[in-house]
Parts: sequence; C-alpha cells; structure tokens
Amino acid sequence: MRPWKVLVLCTGNSARSILAEYLINKRGAGRFEAHSAGAAPSGRVHPLSLWVLRERFGIDAGGARSKSWDEFRDTAFDLIITVCDNARESCPVWPGKPVVAHWGSPDPAALEGTHEEKQRMFVDVAVQISRRVDLLCALADAAFNQRALDEIGRSGQWDG
Repeated sequence: MRPWKVLVLCTGNSARSILAEYLINKRGAGRFEAHSAGAAPSGRVHPLSLWVLRERFGIDAGGARSKSWDEFRDTAFDLIITVCDNARESCPVWPGKPVVAHWGSPDPAALEGTHEEKQRMFVDVAVQISRRVDLLCALADAAFNQRALDEIGRSGQWDG
C-alpha cells in the first residue's frame, strides 16, 4: 500500500507547518509522505523550529525550506492539515478531494519575548503537534476518517 500523501498548511511556512511535516515523516515513516507549504511563505524556516526538532525530537531538518502552496497545486493529496486559522480560511481546493482537517496551534514565531520564552513556546507548540501526529499515526492504523481527524485537532485526543 502506498503512503498517505499529506500537506500541512500555514501562512508563513516557517514554524508550525515545518514542525508537523518533519514529525509526520519521522513518526509515520513508510506510512506517510508529508510536505508543508504556506499561503504567504516567509522565505525562511525559523531557527527555533530547527532547534526544537533537533534537540527535542532528534530530527535533522537542515533541508527544510519555506515554500508556497502553489508549488503543490497539481499534486493530489490524501490529507490536508491546516495549522493556522488564516490557512484554514484561505485554503484552496485541491485535486483528488483530500480529507481536510484543522489542527490550530498558536504561532510560536509571532511571540515577542526573551529567547528563553520563545524557546519554551516552540517546545510547547511542537509537543502539541507531536501528540497530534502520534494520534494520526494510530488513526492511520485503524480508520482514517474526518470525525477522528477533527477531534484530534480540537482536543488533541482520539477515542479510537
């Protein structure tokens, strides 16, 4: 069976969507092929995204790049996940009628504060996304459906 093709969308594609892309590919290796993109890409991946992936999850995301969702406009995905409200509201129609889920998280890149406060926010958001990814991996083994995906985004839980 081929892997599920997943696209994670955000506005700037510098933090949340990058975190989700790399966590899905790592945790769902062989079962998922994840990509990320943005409605208005920032053009750079936030350094704390790379830091938290490396330090907290042991993932080298040195090849990550901020890109536009236009790059994927002709790609058929099985699942589209929006991680910010702006991407949810402006999400284009994708070929192949993929399942679309919203897993909103606060934008750690927007936090103004000390370096330690920013690091803490990146860790908190990455842990939230990581829990959702773990549930997605369990869901893919059981039953891939809209209700369960929405529940993961709302509460970070799935009752299987």
